[in-house]
Amino acid sequence: MSTASPAALNASVLVLNRQYLAIHVIDVRRAFALLLRELAEVIHIEEGRFGNYDFASWRELSTLESAYKGPHDDWVRSVNFEIRAPRVLRLLEFDRAPKQRVRLNRRNLFARDENLCQYCGKKFATSELSIDHVVPSCRGGETTWENVVCACVRCNVRKGGRTPTEANMKLIKKPVRPKRSPLLSIKLASPKYASWKSFVDAAYWSVDLR
Repeated sequence: MSTASPAALNASVLVLNRQYLAIHVIDVRRAFALLLRELAEVIHIEEGRFGNYDFASWRELSTLESAYKGPHDDWVRSVNFEIRAPRVLRLLEFDRAPKQRVRLNRRNLFARDENLCQYCGKKFATSELSIDHVVPSCRGGETTWENVVCACVRCNVRKGGRTPTEANMKLIKKPVRPKRSPLLSIKLASPKYASWKSFVDAAYWSVDLR
């Protein structure tokens, strides 16, 4: 369908169930596949109101607004037309409620700690970080949100199989379980995904990001 840049097709789209509850995040490529199969509709928010659009009506709206592209919009160009990438999609036949727990994995952990070593406070690329158990696993420490932190290799080696107190190392902040996906919080900080806030500003929502 598209000759768009990978950046546009890889942008994120918030997915709602039929009751308008946020349940997932997908990329633009997958979003258009759902629209073309008539499994979902676009939810577009403008001036405090939102409208529902199938693929045809979304394409028509995109044509009308193509001369007024916003700085945070993504556009997908096909051979015959150009269409705006949606930001929010609603599934037409899916009622399942969102998950209620944030999955503990490397990506979510590094996002929670903002890629900062929790001992020296320096920021590192993901490839240069490791996961440290505050209470070492060899001494019964569990792999939980409250006992794992992001650490640079140097600090992790220095700490070894000791507690921070024993190693004379201080955590820059106490590890806690996040109330919602850390990656989602990063997305919400971007003006590109401002429309998501109408659906995810509830105090506790934990959709997983791919």
